Amino acid sequence: MDKATIIGIVLTIALLLGAIAIAPGSSFGAFIDYPSLAVVVGGGIAATMIAYPMGPFLTMPIVIKKAILPNPPAMTPAIKTLVECAEIARKEGVMALENKAADIEDPFILLGIQMAVDGSPAELIESVMRSEMQATAARHSAGKGLLETLGRYAPAFGMIGTLLGLIIMLGNMDDPAAIGPGMAVALLTTLYGALVSNVIALPFADKLIYYAKKEMQIREVVVQGILAIQNGDNPRVVDQKLSTFLSQKERAVKDAA
Repeated sequence: MDKATIIGIVLTIALLLGAIAIAPGSSFGAFIDYPSLAVVVGGGIAATMIAYPMGPFLTMPIVIKKAILPNPPAMTPAIKTLVECAEIARKEGVMALENKAADIEDPFILLGIQMAVDGSPAELIESVMRSEMQATAARHSAGKGLLETLGRYAPAFGMIGTLLGLIIMLGNMDDPAAIGPGMAVALLTTLYGALVSNVIALPFADKLIYYAKKEMQIREVVVQGILAIQNGDNPRVVDQKLSTFLSQKERAVKDAA
């Protein structure tokens, strides 16, 4: 679970509730209006559905789940696996990695090892692995795009809801007592649109970008490691080369392990 995401959401809610609680004359009930919420959330989702085909649109719950419960590959274990493979290839030859393949859980590393065992040239290995990286990046971009689209449309529907409320309010000008509450309800849709966009949709999209970049960095490490193994580099050299992708803190932890 991404603790920063959960803490950020809880902190945002706490700040909003605190602001409502300490504001003179305010009440929590005044900030709850289900028709306004339906216009913003329903309208934003409907517009996103118009913008995307049904297949990609239905992946939105999975995309949101990935932002809250990410499962990115770890770099240090990947480097450890690649160095172990380099040691086996150095001592017993690349063909000996066929037995090691059964213990490799990362499908991207496994792809590279299998191609190396099959005797594929370095150029082909790099081409195939980078094509796989591009396909993964495209999937990440599509998921991010869904949330960014929702983040654009939610405030727009907030404004639409506000305009609807104002039209209804102006149609009942014969009751001056209803003008104030009517104006408040009309403005709630703008508030809801801003919250959906700036608390959920756009921050989640940014979080997905962060993890996508992290995954691409790890995959670059794997590509460099596989090419070094296929080239017959010394395991120590492979370790040093791949460790350059780690921060100083991560290197210290890896060396201490």
